Amino acid sequence: MDAELIVVAAYLHDIGYSSAVCSADFHPLDGARYLRDELDAAPVLCQLVAHHSGALVEAEERGIVDLAREFAVPDRSLLDALTYCDLTSAVDGVPVGVEERLNEILSRYPREHVVHRSVQRSSPALRTAVLNVQHRLAA
Repeated sequence: MDAELIVVAAYLHDIGYSSAVCSADFHPLDGARYLRDELDAAPVLCQLVAHHSGALVEAEERGIVDLAREFAVPDRSLLDALTYCDLTSAVDGVPVGVEERLNEILSRYPREHVVHRSVQRSSPALRTAVLNVQHRLAA
């Protein structure tokens, strides 16, 4: 696995929240497009940003059907590693458990909100991604 790539992706995965970058109002897609179009970033980095932490499920919830066509799904081990980074640290960078992090995300949005629905739908896969990385780290 490319540790440097994961570190860079972990730093940049939420860049699409920036008002200077936001255009589709979906931060994984906005961030990936910005990295590709403005910074000429490596395709795999753009793919990781586009698909981080259950983004494909949220894209479906939002009616965005072309995410996987525009940005191929990256290697599962890389995506799991980025998901692990995202879901085992709080918004302030403090290490947390995956359940605490998922609950924190859910608590920010009402049940009917697209993010809440998406996180609920993708939670089993997100937990599996974190467990996959934990097993690799323990090996």
